[in-house]
Amino acid sequence: MSEKTLKKSQANLRKKKLPRAKYTQDEMREIFARFKLQRPEPKGELDHVNPFTLVVAVALSAQATDVGVNKATKALFEVADTPEKMVALGEDKVRDYIKTIGLYRNKAKNVMLLSQKLIDDFGSVVPMDREALMTLPGVGRKTANVVMSMAFGIPTMAVDTHVFRIGHRMGMAPGKTPDDVEDILMKRIPEEYLFHAHHWLILHGRYTCKARKPECEACIIADLCKSKEKTCDVPAAIVPLED
Repeated sequence: MSEKTLKKSQANLRKKKLPRAKYTQDEMREIFARFKLQRPEPKGELDHVNPFTLVVAVALSAQATDVGVNKATKALFEVADTPEKMVALGEDKVRDYIKTIGLYRNKAKNVMLLSQKLIDDFGSVVPMDREALMTLPGVGRKTANVVMSMAFGIPTMAVDTHVFRIGHRMGMAPGKTPDDVEDILMKRIPEEYLFHAHHWLILHGRYTCKARKPECEACIIADLCKSKEKTCDVPAAIVPLED
């Protein structure tokens, strides 16, 4: 996605009528300024060695933890880090490598199909375009957005369960669907913070604003948060991420 295409997409979002967020632009800027202060260079937690292994890892991560996927793919990527090597390995062996991951049988099949499609349709090169990525078996919009961001440095908003939950819980992006949440966040997050925004939100949801009970006492944006689910009302504090 070129800079021109990105700006056109953002212009279309500005025209689209979306649910109103609870935060002003100044508040949004302060929220993400603090996320940046806490984690200046946030990284995705899926291990990969190139765009191809990233596509595979993200596709495998559906309904699975990053830790679990990393354990399964460590040995797999040592022997199959290209579409050709993956196809040569074969579905049965791929299944053996990833059998600790949920839905591993169907995922192994998709890994083989997407590898073959990359060979046949894209010259074994992972495409940078979202629509092209979404033609790959097992690759949806969220996976495509992650790949565009992590592999190619294109600002996107990958809405996983953490981002969707935070969007609703905080009132930052009260969309009914992941696509609506994505559109709201792409429109509302200040441009200077957009590139790292989805990582900040994912990590915030994974380690602080947890599903069962948010750890508001350890939250860097506690004083700005307008959620009805806040467990306490405390000043903002920078709390390092645990190892």
